[in-house]
Amino acid sequence: MEPVPQEDVEKLFSRALTAFSVGEYQVALAQLERALKLQDNPLLHSYLGLCIAKERGQVKKGRELCLASLELEPENPVHYLNLARVHQAAREKPQALEALRKGMSVGGSEEIKALLATLGTRKPPPLRFLSRDHFLNKWLGIALSRVGLR
Repeated sequence: MEPVPQEDVEKLFSRALTAFSVGEYQVALAQLERALKLQDNPLLHSYLGLCIAKERGQVKKGRELCLASLELEPENPVHYLNLARVHQAAREKPQALEALRKGMSVGGSEEIKALLATLGTRKPPPLRFLSRDHFLNKWLGIALSRVGLR
């Protein structure tokens, strides 16, 4: 079997990232699967996991692919970003925030900062002299947000 030109894999990955950035997860998924047939790469697995979670709704499989990529390259913040997006697709906000914070600790990126800004900031509790976990703060916060005053 002859070696695969690196250019082909890079072209497919570039096309996948372009499709992914405009929200065409089906196209990105197809490009990533073609690239993975040519070369095994943790970055490709990470993006494939995200596309599988977004397009097919297979969150568990997507999470497993992202975690496998993290085991191979724990210093790459892109894997943490993709894992956080998988958690976000599964409506698991605390896990997404944890993955983003870990991604910031290994180097971070502008995309991680932007996603942290949209997910991470919480409003101050209605009664600041009580703890955030106090039942009055919880119920008052819920009531005020339903009325539209918060």
